[in-house]
Amino acid sequence: MSAVKVAKAALRTEIEKKLALLSPEERRRQSKIVVEKLFSLPKFKEAKNVSVYLSMDNEIDTEPIVRKLFEQGKGCFVPRVNFRYRKAGMEMVKLRDMEDWENLPLTKWNIKQPYLKDERENALDAGLDLLVVPGVAFTKDGLRLGHGAGYYDKYQRKLRDVLEVPPTSIAVGFKEQIVDEVPIEDTDVTVDLVLYDD
Repeated sequence: MSAVKVAKAALRTEIEKKLALLSPEERRRQSKIVVEKLFSLPKFKEAKNVSVYLSMDNEIDTEPIVRKLFEQGKGCFVPRVNFRYRKAGMEMVKLRDMEDWENLPLTKWNIKQPYLKDERENALDAGLDLLVVPGVAFTKDGLRLGHGAGYYDKYQRKLRDVLEVPPTSIAVGFKEQIVDEVPIEDTDVTVDLVLYDD
């Protein structure tokens, strides 16, 4: 294993320990602040189609983002990964409404995700204005440490190849996830903006 991969694994462990100490109340408090920051951005207000990850317990809660997108009549796209065939990568597919969100099945990682067999509009066809990105750790200037599978790095590269104007990428995280440096490799893709409770 390369020195960078070892450093990444160590940082993931360090951040996981910090996040484990956060109370549910503190998670909710920070999530509310970060989500409000996102809503106040001109990029969010102007966006017609937005991709947002569906959060787990140790991540900024994205349900209010999904709700806001439907309230404002924006297109809401969510990740779908074929975990059996990882080389297929990740795609972003359209959610119809909050009832659709509520009825999504859970993967073995306890993440909501549309069924692979569901016919849904793809963000690559519709176009995306904004990509809300998860991660384990971030620097203030946009370096990002993901969970290790590389799905978001590959997807951002694909967006840059396919779309004439790629979407703005915004990472959202707890302040405990903000670090001075992130070990990176050539395949890692930075994000345009990092939002956290500062």
